[in-house]
Amino acid sequence: MPSARIVYAERAHDRGDYAAELEITRPLAFAGDAWAQASLGTSYFLGTGVTQSYAEALKWYRLAAAQGYGQAKFNLGFMYQTGEGVMQDDAEAVKWYRPALALAVARSNLGVMYATGRGVTQDDAKAYALFSIYGTDKAAKNRDLLARSMTPEQIADAQKMVRECEEQDYKECF
Repeated sequence: MPSARIVYAERAHDRGDYAAELEITRPLAFAGDAWAQASLGTSYFLGTGVTQSYAEALKWYRLAAAQGYGQAKFNLGFMYQTGEGVMQDDAEAVKWYRPALALAVARSNLGVMYATGRGVTQDDAKAYALFSIYGTDKAAKNRDLLARSMTPEQIADAQKMVRECEEQDYKECF
């Protein structure tokens, strides 16, 4: 259950009151709260309530990721995949997406990486599995497109990967 301060900060953000959001998140971030560090990183990444600074975003995301905060790991992966604020590096993006697989969007992005061979060896079975786990209509379409060029054995292997990954709560998958 999120703390009341986090709820207030999220509500402030939702209504566009970024000053109120920062009033809550900044002290928490400096005190070492991983959620607040990631939130402050996003403020810097987007330039909401602060002057946009990818360097500051990177700093705060790294601090939160070092504490194991999955959203920060995903955000780092996204920065490396897109090259926003860092040198574009698909292998580095994959490195950050893998430990964030508890987040559906990380599974989707990693699925794209496997489908296209960006940062990893291209692997339709792993892409299929990741799209299967993501669970959106778009992911299902991507999975079904991949299935057209896969053998029944490859599909069976991918489905086995899905079961194993879910059993492991997305830890050490792919």
